[in-house]
Amino acid sequence: MSNITIYHNPACGTSRNTLEMIRNSGTEPNIIYYLDTPPSHDELVKLIADMGIPVRALLRKNVEPYEQLNLADARFTDEQLIGFMLQHPVLINRPIVVTPLGTRLCRPSEVVLDILPQTQQGAFTKEDGEKVVDASGKRIR
Repeated sequence: MSNITIYHNPACGTSRNTLEMIRNSGTEPNIIYYLDTPPSHDELVKLIADMGIPVRALLRKNVEPYEQLNLADARFTDEQLIGFMLQHPVLINRPIVVTPLGTRLCRPSEVVLDILPQTQQGAFTKEDGEKVVDASGKRIR
């Protein structure tokens, strides 16, 4: 079993790029399709704590439930926001990657390079054509 986990949405380009950078390090991660299998309350709370981000920083704003539920309103507590994310997993921003070196919301996708235990095994170019890693496995920027 891999020591890397990605909370993944295959419909998201950032998530796909992040997954491929993990694979480019020579590791096949545990893939959690979180829209189908959302984290439990305790798992979500731990992920947020491990990332060291405010609960609001994990909320996706450009999805329908965000507007419908009026989540921009500051009156909601962290616990209420977590409840909305569990009810509507599409509100959870992605991808979240957990490795022995840390837990991060990988936006942009190359954030994953900071927490991968192994270096990149070769060049990597994002789906949009942006080169991230050169042929020697070294980060370009």
